[in-house]
This record gives sequence, C-alpha cells and structure tokens, in this order.
Amino acid sequence: MEVTFESLGLSDAMLKALEQKGYGYPTTIQAEAIPHFMQWKDVIAKAPTGTGKTFAFGIPMIEHIDPKLEAVQGLILAPTRELAIQIGDELRGLLTYYQGIRVAVLYGGAGIGGQVKQLERKPQIVVATPGRLMDHYNRKTIRLDKIQTVVLDEADRMLDMGFFKDVTRIIEKVKNRRNLGLFSATISQEVMTVSWMYQRDEVEITVEPKQEDRPDIDQYSLTCTPLEKAETTLRLIKSQGYERVMIFCNTKHMCQRLCDEFQRAGLDCDCIHGDIRQNQREKTMQRYRDGKLAVLIATDVASRGIDVYDVDCVINYDVPEENEYYVHRIGRTGRAKRKGVAWSMVSNFSEKAKLDEISKFCEFSIRPMLLGADGQLTEEVVKAPAPPKRRFR
Repeated sequence: MEVTFESLGLSDAMLKALEQKGYGYPTTIQAEAIPHFMQWKDVIAKAPTGTGKTFAFGIPMIEHIDPKLEAVQGLILAPTRELAIQIGDELRGLLTYYQGIRVAVLYGGAGIGGQVKQLERKPQIVVATPGRLMDHYNRKTIRLDKIQTVVLDEADRMLDMGFFKDVTRIIEKVKNRRNLGLFSATISQEVMTVSWMYQRDEVEITVEPKQEDRPDIDQYSLTCTPLEKAETTLRLIKSQGYERVMIFCNTKHMCQRLCDEFQRAGLDCDCIHGDIRQNQREKTMQRYRDGKLAVLIATDVASRGIDVYDVDCVINYDVPEENEYYVHRIGRTGRAKRKGVAWSMVSNFSEKAKLDEISKFCEFSIRPMLLGADGQLTEEVVKAPAPPKRRFR
C-alpha cells in the first residue's frame, strides 16, 4: 500500500501546507522517519542529500509543538549558516496554516542583536549552528529546559567541523528531552559516539542512494576550447530555454569573473562565494529562491545548504575536484522526484579525465553532446581508440 501524508496521521493544517507546496507523496526517508518521530522515538537516519530529510524531522516537530507554550520546544542543529537559513525557510513554509508557532534561526557571522530580537518573540522552534547557540546560552538569551526534540542535521559534517564538544554540551543541557534525531549522509565514528552516548532504543533508518530517491537526472558533457567556454555555456542556457539554472565554479575568482561576463551579456544572474558579505549572499539566495533571479553562480563552499526545489539545470562550469562534490552539485536538480538535467563543460584533458573518473566512481552515465551554432544538440560520436599496430620483427 502506497504511503500518503494522510496515512501518517498528520493534522489538516500540515496536509494543507503540503498540498499547497505540491508534495503528493512522502519520500522514503519521510515515510519511514515521521511515524517514529510522532511516537517520540530516537532516530538515527543515513540518507543522501536531496531525499527530503528536512520534512522528515520538521513535520513531526511542528505537529508536537504546543502553540500556547511560549518556550523553545524543538531544536535543530546545522553545520553551516546557509543550511540553518534554508531549514528555517522550509519550516516556515510548512507553518502557513498554523497559528502562533514561531521559528528563530541563529548563526554566526551575523549581528547578535537581531537574533536576540527573534528570541524575544518567544519562538517554539530554533534552528541554529552550535557555536552561535552556545553564545546565546552563555548570554542567557535562550533557555533549553523545555526542549522536547533535538535534531542534528548533516551530523557527520557538523562533528567533522570540530563541533563535537559544543554539540555534546548542548545535548547535555537539554534535560527534559524526549527524543533525539541524527540525520547524516554517512555514519561516521563521531556520529556513532553521539548515538551511543545519548540515544536510547534508537530506530535505525537507511535510505540507499540506489533506490528511487536517487535523483532522476540526465547527465551530459560539452567539449569546447578554454576560450569558448563562457560563450558555449551562455549559448546552452539560451538555446535550451532554461529558466532556473545553477552554475558551479571551483574558485571564487572564476565565479566572479563568469558572473561579470554574463551580466555584461545581458543575462539575469548573480553569484555567491566566500568573498561576498554574508548579508549580500542571503539577499542573492532569497532572490533566487523567490524566482526573481534566473541564474545563480556559486562555489562549492558557498553553496552548502542551498535547497531550491525546482532548478531546471545544473552546469559544472569547472569539473569539480572531488567526486562527492559532483554528486552534491547535481543533486540540486531532479529533487523531490522531479526530472533534472546536469551539464559539465570540458575544456582540457585533465577535466575530461576527471569527469571520466567521476562517471566510473559514481556509476553515472554522462553522455557527450555537441551544441551546433543553431543551438541544436546532437550526441557526440566518441571514436574508440585505434588498436595498436603489431610490429613484426
């Protein structure tokens, strides 16, 4: 029997919000995790990016909130401010038909005053990076004694980034916790340690990337000379009529240069990378999320935690250095069971070799294409290497 959101026993307000956002059926991780969370069980879940983890813990957390109680009841810890902001936005989207439930997002690199104001509004759900949450706790601007559910999102990355001490300290300060959720792409030794120390009778959930949740993405490559790369990318976007594109570059310098070049060519685009101020990055991200920006150019570091559900196409302007970066990048399209397209621009031998390695490592089929001057795409016929000539002595 197909699991539906109705069959998970969710409230009318939640079902209406999900319907409005166009979610018909829960993904595997949602169908498996939500019932356990609803029963206050501890959950440790291993699931790849782009499978709907935020709703898997966000939906039951919202359902458990008592709007009349003006205290923090749900806490979500995230490794980066981008991810924290994105989780906050997704939760607010689910709260459309609820009255009196507020969400606060706390992260470093931003003024503490505005966050104190958010906390003065008595939010019942707080999304935070561990360092900034400890700042607020030490300043006595937040209390943790009424929190019932704690969730660690991207737990492996968070503990990897040196937050182990902060995270364990926070969990220990939540004295009246009823359940703890750990969500992770990989179950590292540190994740296992946190589970062993703080979870009781935990339910283990594993979603393999090979299941139907593996994004449905057509993957292609385009070969051109280094000098033609920007022009070919621009022609690809315009000729295929892509309206919502993410382009990835390996360096901040390249990211900015490409953005400037595309803006001069009249393309509606902007970029985010480490040299751009945080508030400017947030404004750019919001414009992209709201559909007011057609093309977003980003580096891997700046792009962590960007979740936009209807990206038409991802373009690797530079082939990424790491196989995992490739998977992370292309996972921005084809999300939530929609079809996606990913392109990789190849302009030298080392990029070609790297893409071949990614294809083999990830078991992806990346088809080489040709883009004609008229914008027509045709499959490139790759000749097999000629057999070596035998030399007779």
